[in-house]
Amino acid sequence: MAPPSSCSAAGNRKSNCRVRKRTAAPSPSAPKKFRSMEEIMRVALPAAPVSGEYYVDLRCQECRSGDREEEILLCDNCDQGYHLYCLRPIVVRVPSGPWFCPSCVGERSIKRFPLVQTKIIDFFRIQMANDEKCCPSQVMYLKADDHCYTIVGGALLNQVCIPCFLLQSVVVILQLEVTDGKKRKRRSIVMYKKRRRRLLPFNPTEDLALRLQQMSSLAAALTAMNMEFSNELTYLPTMVDRSSNQANLEKGGMQVLPREDKEALELCKTMNKRGECPPLLVVFDPIEGFTVQADGLIRDMTLVAEYTGDVDYLKNREHDDCDSMMTLLLATNPSDTLVICPDKRGNISRFINGINNHTRDGRKKQNLKCVRYNVDGECRVLLVACRDIYRGERLYYDYNGYEKEYPTHNFV
Repeated sequence: MAPPSSCSAAGNRKSNCRVRKRTAAPSPSAPKKFRSMEEIMRVALPAAPVSGEYYVDLRCQECRSGDREEEILLCDNCDQGYHLYCLRPIVVRVPSGPWFCPSCVGERSIKRFPLVQTKIIDFFRIQMANDEKCCPSQVMYLKADDHCYTIVGGALLNQVCIPCFLLQSVVVILQLEVTDGKKRKRRSIVMYKKRRRRLLPFNPTEDLALRLQQMSSLAAALTAMNMEFSNELTYLPTMVDRSSNQANLEKGGMQVLPREDKEALELCKTMNKRGECPPLLVVFDPIEGFTVQADGLIRDMTLVAEYTGDVDYLKNREHDDCDSMMTLLLATNPSDTLVICPDKRGNISRFINGINNHTRDGRKKQNLKCVRYNVDGECRVLLVACRDIYRGERLYYDYNGYEKEYPTHNFV
């Protein structure tokens, strides 16, 4: 008979007389040691030196030519080369950051902005206000013999409110003669003054659905460029203070915007705030990129838009790859010269393209002119129609209106 087990149920509750032991904790592993850069460089094989012969077979993937090597861009992904002027849209300057060729980027798809009125109102910060009454300063009155008249193009309209910019160059004043208590017309004196072409405010599209499409096209373009809408010049503390924009610093002086034209400018600003925009569409062209075309008739001398964006000193933007900088102030002292940079903020003027002013056909395409004015002591840039522009016609102006330095010889 087997001896009794030393393990009993009363004295030990462990089953089958087995004693469970706790698993020992693993020993801490030694920290992973990385090789220093000096050790890596000691064992690394030297790279083959890159000489000028490395790019001897470099050719443009569009024209298959290796000429003008200084204007060939290399893709940071595939190392293929393209001439600046062979790319569509054309690249004016060598980009300061990474650049990828069209093959690596792929076809650009423009996301459409939703045709929702509330989203359009929020994007453009439209102010919904009641109908404004005409300001007394916009009306020219003639007081003759205790009667008040409004002069418009030679006609006298009693107590009718007419903006000044509708007045013509010939003004007729009737002299009244009192005879026997009755007023009789004695004669009319016609005063002539030299006719000056005045700015006209744009006529917004009356069709609200069509106007919504126009504003949606601009919103889609601004969104694709990662821009915010701004219809005013922006002064940032890190760039330029507004006090630096002084028209009296302009080299050779700057023309002052007349009072009537200033009224037209203010009227356009007011219409923009109400959501009444000029009849323009922003479209994407595979050759020209974003461009603007008329969506209705625009008359000669119509104020299309003011060029807006961030104001900065030219000396800070000399090596900037923004392709839409506009001269705001061409100062006698070059260090005071200011430019408008619509790379972060701007309006529809950012997408209006320039002409090739080195060719005759390019100059024929111009239908806008860029004019700088002194407005209340500050410089402003206005885009004005220089002829009638019809629906479907694209808008162009001369980028080299002042300095003649913008490289437009490769423009389409």
